[in-house]
Amino acid sequence: MRDFLLFKRMLTPLLVQLLFWIAVILCIIGAINNFIHHAFLHGLQILILGPLVVRVVCETIILFFRMNETLTDLKNTVQEKP
Repeated sequence: MRDFLLFKRMLTPLLVQLLFWIAVILCIIGAINNFIHHAFLHGLQILILGPLVVRVVCETIILFFRMNETLTDLKNTVQEKP
């Protein structure tokens, strides 16, 4: 809890995961809507490409936070050595 309050533990990666699943659900709903009301192929594209694009974007965001954690670990390791 202390790490969270001192901003040593990031909340954003958890939010990115939550937003990923919300976006996937919205892609599925949008694809079904396109299947019913518009072009079948457009709905199929949304169903296949939508979650993939959302996944790549979310992984890129999380990558920056993992890089930050790794750099922080390296900094702490270097500071511990005399």
